[in-house]
This record gives sequence, C-alpha cells and structure tokens, in this order.
Amino acid sequence: MNVLSKVLTVFALGVGLAAAWPGLSSIARAGDHTASASTPAPEFTGIDRWFNSPPLTMQGLHGKVVLVEFWTNECINCLHVLPHTKALYDKYAKDGLVVVGVHTPEFDEERDPATVQAAIKRFGITWPVATDNQLATWNAWGNQFWPALYLVDQNGRVVYTHFGEGNYDTTDAKVAQLLGKG
Repeated sequence: MNVLSKVLTVFALGVGLAAAWPGLSSIARAGDHTASASTPAPEFTGIDRWFNSPPLTMQGLHGKVVLVEFWTNECINCLHVLPHTKALYDKYAKDGLVVVGVHTPEFDEERDPATVQAAIKRFGITWPVATDNQLATWNAWGNQFWPALYLVDQNGRVVYTHFGEGNYDTTDAKVAQLLGKG
C-alpha cells in the first residue's frame, strides 16, 4: 500500500467515525425545519418518571401549543438552550404554551432520577419533565439530537423543529404565531 492509499484510508476511516459518533452528525444538520402539517406528534411512551407534573399525553394536550424539548443534563448545548426555553415558557405559558422537557440520557449516570431532579432544581425548570431512560419517546419521535425542539400545534401536529443551539428569535416567532400573538 503506497502512502497516498494509506492517507486516503485513514481519511475515510476518520470521516466514517465522525459521521457515526453521537452528536457529531447533528452539527452538520442542526437548524430549523418546518415539518409538514400532516406530521402527527407521537405520544410520550415508556416514560420512567414525571417531574413537575402528573403524566401527560399528547392526546391530553390536544388543543394546546406544545414545545417538546429533548435534553440531557450533561449536554453543554442543552444547558445553553435552557435559558431560552425558560424565556419562552415565562413569556407564553399564560397564553397557553405548554413546555415538556424530555430528559433522554446519553450517559448511564444521567439515568438516576435524583440527578435529574437536582438538575431541574439547579436550572430552575418549572415545566413538566419526563425521564425517557429507555429512549422510547426519543425513538417514537425519531429524534437524533440533543437538544431538539419540536413545536406542536393545537391539532397535535409537529409544525416546526429546531436541532442544536440558536435561532431563538425564529422559535419565539413560531410560538407566537401559533398562539395568535404574532
């Protein structure tokens, strides 16, 4: 094998590993996506525990504007997004916005309910949080990213998604539009 073949092999291996590594593939695809108006929001399934709320269902939230946020307490990008989620909640909860955090662990230590509860307290999260330790809701929603925001309209349809940090003004505008405030 000549030097060029070795370099190309190492490069291809590196690209393959980067594409397969959790989180790295989300960097290239992070951003806003407007979902088709025919995409029904999946149910919360396989939830281990609820914090700040009795168990919720998408069926029970029909008629509400719902922001579902997939996060985990050791993800730095998730922690950067939390203040913006809090701002949306504080601004629009009185108008009917329901925020549901779905804590889906990446690492084993994030599965501990006491760790999740401590993070909820530390970050001042007052909206409902579901722990999805078996990734059942994650898989039902077809999610692949931390953090991920899914905006669900009053008819139970996913109408907007955002993966990663940023575009907070766009997300705010989408929420305001659904609530008739924009």
